[in-house]
Amino acid sequence: MTNIESKYRNDRINHWDRTTARKNDPERAGAFYQKLLEHYYGMMVQRGLRILELGCGGGDLLASLKPSLGVGVDFSSEMLAIARARHPECRFIQADVHDSALSGLESEVPFDVIILSDLINDLWDVQTVFENMRRFCHPRTRIIINFYSNLWKVPLGMVKRAGKGADLLPQNWLAQNDVINLLKLAGFDTISDHSKILLPLPWAFLAVFFNRILANIIPFRWCCLTNFIVARPSPDAVAAEAKPSPSVSVIVAARNEAGNIADILRRVPPMGSRTQLVFVEGGSSDNTYETIEAQIKQHPEKNISLYRQTGKGKGDAVRLGFDKADGDILMILDADMTVPPEDLPRFVDAIASGKGEFVNGVRLVYPMEDQAMRFFNILGNKFFSLAFSWLLEQPIKDTLCGTKVMWREDYQHLSANRAYFGDFDPFGDFDLLFGAAKLNLKIIEMPVRYRSRTYGETNIDRWRHGWMLLKMVAFAARRIKFV
Repeated sequence: MTNIESKYRNDRINHWDRTTARKNDPERAGAFYQKLLEHYYGMMVQRGLRILELGCGGGDLLASLKPSLGVGVDFSSEMLAIARARHPECRFIQADVHDSALSGLESEVPFDVIILSDLINDLWDVQTVFENMRRFCHPRTRIIINFYSNLWKVPLGMVKRAGKGADLLPQNWLAQNDVINLLKLAGFDTISDHSKILLPLPWAFLAVFFNRILANIIPFRWCCLTNFIVARPSPDAVAAEAKPSPSVSVIVAARNEAGNIADILRRVPPMGSRTQLVFVEGGSSDNTYETIEAQIKQHPEKNISLYRQTGKGKGDAVRLGFDKADGDILMILDADMTVPPEDLPRFVDAIASGKGEFVNGVRLVYPMEDQAMRFFNILGNKFFSLAFSWLLEQPIKDTLCGTKVMWREDYQHLSANRAYFGDFDPFGDFDLLFGAAKLNLKIIEMPVRYRSRTYGETNIDRWRHGWMLLKMVAFAARRIKFV
């Protein structure tokens, strides 16, 4: 450590030791801002996870997330004294986050979530800290960072000179792209980045209007105080491990699809270590159920299950199929085979390689066969694409493609938290996309060539179901954006 670095570090230790009492005063300016941070982190982090917070201060944010194991690291002894007194359920370690050793954490690694809240603008070497984080991660760890926006440099400086607000030393004032690039250099992929908090003051109705409504609308969102970035270890940077090939379960919701069943069994290729086909028949007026039973008898060499749906809608059928499936990877194949079964191995390769954790089919990249999708359906898909990209802070080009793939372990977490969005999605597409975004999964899209249906008729009424989907987007906006 050079003399300049040492002075930088010591100045900050002395500063935070000196300002500890004021920073931890619940009546201070900035206390409302900290409560807002706890709220937004609570939206992104499930309870019961193993969480490490670097630069934890008084430990309030860490404790608010209700971790199964909560570990906070800070170099201020005064801050940690308060943290230990307030939150004995968490563990606190005094150390400089630049230190690659961070002694005391060896027995606790890895962590599910690592948090750096209002820390990176105060660091001497951000890249070094990011690189040091890698040894505390497993391949599914989430890194969540928040930091002040450059646009607030002057306003916060004026507030400080007036003797109000946070008492800050000179900051780095990094831009979002700077942080994303530093994460990439350190071996992390960015999942999402967004901005929050327009009014960090407890002014009742105005705070709600500014922070829940205006902060999510252009151009106001460009003026938010705090940038949030969610990242994960890059698959290319994760040490290669000898893992067995995952097993795959293909869920087929079938209603009035008797003419397609034989082709499904013939065309679905073997995938992974074992391929399971799970049919869920949903009250057909033709002989779909009997046809599936007959095909099962004709193909004893295949792993096939059949269930009769008790509820209504494709979403209900998919949920039943997912609950009954036993594969490591869960995937949906529409029984009309407008997405060719031969494309399914591409989805498996994408998720098994770590390129994504939720793979969504996209029908709007390649040209479609004639009549594969009607004009107003295309317009509706493009509208919902824009709406979802805005809602989920990840690019979503096609929300309604039936082919979606995820890990069974992630689906179990999604299912356990489904009450947050409700159980009213009749198609299942929104339910899975909302849940994947809530779990901070890396969503990637897989282009497919969309084919015309060769048997039967679609079960979708574009106008009635379109209105239902629009209401679902509005509901999700209240649960994801305007919170």
